Amino acid sequence: MRYPLDQYWQGMFFRFVKAFVVTMMFVLPVHSSAGEIKIGVVNTEKVLRESMPAIEAQKKIEREFQARDARIRELSAQITALQQELEKNTGTVDEEERRLKERELAGLSRQYQRAQQQMREDLSLRQNEEYGLILERINQVIRELAEKQSYDLILQLQDSVYRSARIDITDQVIKVLNARESAARKP
Repeated sequence: MRYPLDQYWQGMFFRFVKAFVVTMMFVLPVHSSAGEIKIGVVNTEKVLRESMPAIEAQKKIEREFQARDARIRELSAQITALQQELEKNTGTVDEEERRLKERELAGLSRQYQRAQQQMREDLSLRQNEEYGLILERINQVIRELAEKQSYDLILQLQDSVYRSARIDITDQVIKVLNARESAARKP
């Protein structure tokens, strides 16, 4: 869960990085005797959406939570059936039996809400664990590409107003991650 203050500082950080890059673009040409500066940009959100390791991690998480999700759907169906029964039998059921059904409905509703909340929390934790591992792999690939292709600076940006396709190495990162995933699967 992100808090407004976190978003403020994140926004400030990205503004600082953008200002730094723009400043460096104007300052560094003055010092061109040191050679040309090579800058790259990676969209990590795209890598986390489209790379094979990220897709496989998402499928793994879905499989892990499939039984819990089925249980929550089952509780929802029980609640709906009980609500319909209460509405249908409004005039034919005595007051005591109606109160018992209403209590049962309230208990099922609380159980449903708790199960749903717990599953959301557990799902979030698992996603953070998996994506943390994938981010380590992404950063390793970025460092390797930077060394092989002689990049001086590679930025991880999600939202930028404009970036040239010439400096965007996101697809290269995805390609390397996918190749490694395919190689790891082969016996």
